[in-house]
Amino acid sequence: MIEDKNQQRTQLSDLGEFGLIDHLTKNFKISQKSTVKSIGDDAAVLDFKNEKIVITTDLLVEGVHFDLSYVPLKHLGYKAVVVNLSDVYAMNANATQVTVSIAVSNRFPLEALEELYAGIETAAKIYNIDVVGGDTTSSTTGLLISVTAIGTIESDDEVYRDGAKSSDLLVVTGDLGAAYMGLQILEREKEVYKVNPNNQPDLDGYSYIIERQLKPEARKDIIKLLKDLNVKPSSMIDVSDGLSSEIMHLCKQSNVGCDLYEEKIPLDPQVISTCEEFNIDSTTVALNGGEDYELLFTISQEDYSKIKANPNLTVIGYMKEAQEGIHLVTRADTKIPIKAQGWKNFNA
Repeated sequence: MIEDKNQQRTQLSDLGEFGLIDHLTKNFKISQKSTVKSIGDDAAVLDFKNEKIVITTDLLVEGVHFDLSYVPLKHLGYKAVVVNLSDVYAMNANATQVTVSIAVSNRFPLEALEELYAGIETAAKIYNIDVVGGDTTSSTTGLLISVTAIGTIESDDEVYRDGAKSSDLLVVTGDLGAAYMGLQILEREKEVYKVNPNNQPDLDGYSYIIERQLKPEARKDIIKLLKDLNVKPSSMIDVSDGLSSEIMHLCKQSNVGCDLYEEKIPLDPQVISTCEEFNIDSTTVALNGGEDYELLFTISQEDYSKIKANPNLTVIGYMKEAQEGIHLVTRADTKIPIKAQGWKNFNA
């Protein structure tokens, strides 16, 4: 973490745990009717009436999930919230509240945490959610962030990973591979900086892919879009670990196979040009890169006419019987078995 030596540094010990919580959360506003009691008591109180509740938790660890040498703390706070909301939307649900817990070492002054929480606050405003609690504690290993997201869903609207059927169409939102290539640019510029700290990073022409890495967005808009189109997916998952990994999750849990068509995979021109610059195959990046936070889902063929003209949605595959396997159909019309090569925790 590069610091301005003239910057004000307020030691966290000056505030204490409860003073720190009060300070960091004083600007959070309540916008959800379901939030009865927020921060300031032993627990939050939420009232969801007759809706079903979805809950998801994610943990981000410094040195594993993020590198503060090039990740601004405000962006990190924003991303920590968004990646959790993405899991809520992947259930076809509406996100309503989050709790945020952090473990932080004494190398972080108050001003650094203010930046982190400014990003959290921005995400809360944009996605219309309430921050209703959390915890702060000390750490000897840097910064850890745990976010729990809560959402609601009307009965029978929920979508799981296990509902895909043979002959369903496989659909993805947006485009793929940008976050991974943004990471490659940031890592390259970090190495240049280590050799010559006077060098300014050369990020011209990479704005889209860098933003996709540092400030991803969850596809809340797709949940409303599908409802407006009167389309309920048969299965759904968010693309966090790579397209190949997510397809395999859907196939395994739904007991189906899949043909994924290489020529149909949506790629931004900036991804293609950066892949050429790094001499990396763009299909490999889309399959294995991860952190796109797009939604991958299956629909009945009867619903194809409802989505075919929508620029947010691309049909990329066809679900088959389980015994037919999971394959990439290349541009040369050959079939290659798909294996998950995306992000795996606990691997060396």
